[in-house]
Amino acid sequence: MDTDTSTSKEALTSRDYYADSYAHFGIHEEMLKDSVRTTSYRDAILRNKQLFKGKNVLDVGCGTGILSMFAAKAGAAHVVGVDMSNIIDQAQKIIEANGFKDKITLVKGKVEEVELPVKEFDIIISEWMGYFLLYESMLDTVLLARDKYLKEDGLLFPDVCTMYLAAIEDGDYKEEKIGYWDNVYGFDYSCIKEVALREPLVDTVDLKAVVTQPFAFKRIDLSTAKKEDLDFEAPFKLTATRNDCMSNHKISSGTSLLTRTVDSDVHAFIGWFDTEFSCLHVPMRFSTGPHAKYTHWKQTVFYTREAVAVSTNEEINGTIKVSPNARNNRDLDIVIKYQHNGSSGTTSETLEFQMS
Repeated sequence: MDTDTSTSKEALTSRDYYADSYAHFGIHEEMLKDSVRTTSYRDAILRNKQLFKGKNVLDVGCGTGILSMFAAKAGAAHVVGVDMSNIIDQAQKIIEANGFKDKITLVKGKVEEVELPVKEFDIIISEWMGYFLLYESMLDTVLLARDKYLKEDGLLFPDVCTMYLAAIEDGDYKEEKIGYWDNVYGFDYSCIKEVALREPLVDTVDLKAVVTQPFAFKRIDLSTAKKEDLDFEAPFKLTATRNDCMSNHKISSGTSLLTRTVDSDVHAFIGWFDTEFSCLHVPMRFSTGPHAKYTHWKQTVFYTREAVAVSTNEEINGTIKVSPNARNNRDLDIVIKYQHNGSSGTTSETLEFQMS
């Protein structure tokens, strides 16, 4: 076997997989069909043509070229799109088919390495966000492009992202996903539970499952952020918003009901993010939270080992640490430490997760 072409699965890092996987049209189909994502970018650009008219625009991670074409349609003098994936070959055909060959230049490669035909840009546009905002994200590349290519008074689209945390009641699904390993066709697979608990679940969460107020634990301003800011630890405080089910009991007359409130059980934390185009005259934003319209980012679920009983207005306090994985910097290591002192007792845990 040719040793130059044989690569072990372990040696194939998420960075390699990231570049290869984004060559497949299915991923781009999912993103393009995400109406919240795509129409937010479209409206931010096309409703602000005065910002783009006659300007040079850099599209970092241009994919199929949709954002580049929005910018060209808005009147940009020249748009340069950069992508390291083979999807850029299809993007070139799309650009030509839609009459933008003379307005848009596509460059294949890494922003860190390629030579661009324009040395300074008025605007950088990029859809760089990953699950839980930072998993497989291109934010470090966008920050590098900002420092290397953006004019001093240049604009970033988008320019602010905020990360949120809340707690949910999810006992049935947790039992299905985690408790399942206790008995698999009569066999004890419980050793896998620990592995399953360490892997966050990306899924859509019903708003009715949320039992606390959301807490904004990290705000990233792309105009000032540094790569080092993407490795952080932040405190959080989650305040319970409701008790759980009502237990109904008929009293002796048979005509009235006695109701009793019980605590809500927290089975997991969930994370999501909001994205803002705050540099606009009328700022725009979209959310990937459970209260908002579906996006392909969904929400990220971090299961606890213990159920935490909380009553209205009680607090869960803790910290969340997010770091790029040492081996694969597009993967994430996440540590959540929390403590709850409530009417039902005290619970505290340290939970370690890896998104890979």
